[in-house]
Amino acid sequence: MRKGTLRQILLITDGCSNHGEDPVAIAALAKEKGITVNVIGILSRNEAYGEHGLKEVEDIAMSGGGISQIVYANQLAQTVKMVTQKAMTQTIHGMINKELTHILGEGQQMEDLPPEKRGQVMEVVDEFGEMVDLEVLILVDISASMDDKLPTVQESLIDLSISLNSRTGNNLFAIYAFPGKRQPIDRLIDWDPQLDSLVKTFKKISTGGITPTGPALREALELFSEKRSKQELLGGDDEYIEESGS
Repeated sequence: MRKGTLRQILLITDGCSNHGEDPVAIAALAKEKGITVNVIGILSRNEAYGEHGLKEVEDIAMSGGGISQIVYANQLAQTVKMVTQKAMTQTIHGMINKELTHILGEGQQMEDLPPEKRGQVMEVVDEFGEMVDLEVLILVDISASMDDKLPTVQESLIDLSISLNSRTGNNLFAIYAFPGKRQPIDRLIDWDPQLDSLVKTFKKISTGGITPTGPALREALELFSEKRSKQELLGGDDEYIEESGS
């Protein structure tokens, strides 16, 4: 099986979008481009996620072929890792099911295989998950209500970077905050395999403003397109996996 690159957007927010395009529609566009959109709704103890906010979190992830999770701030580190890794497995699973359909015929998926064959395929899924390159663009909501949650977000993202370093495949992370000062998003960290510089970066963040989730997601898509164009210009031959899990 060819080695490729899995691309993910990880959206971390504590509220509903309230400005600009529909984030659910932009997430669907991301899926079409082979980019999985995962969403973590974060809240503090004694907070309650409103019904509309919960539905938006679920709808964005479903539309983007990804995973959604509502979590208390003190559980964020484990959740960030789980969502990222589960989305990787789901995408690979979907890709392998597509290959099985091609080989075995329409309507045949991994679940239709005998148990021993299914186990062999899952070993391939696990092995491929270790080998494949991973690009994660993290969008952090920095509206006013996120102020007390940012230290936990910082710790969780550093923990994610450390936990994924044991993989054979390469990891690249980029972190952007929204709303930006003069545009939908502001860059915190450009593409980097390590997130150690987060500590200094997060100290400079000032929270406040609207929550333009849709425009932030659209800007994230543009960043992936720009990155890919630069790789092609430099003669890179890396293949992207154009299959979002479902």
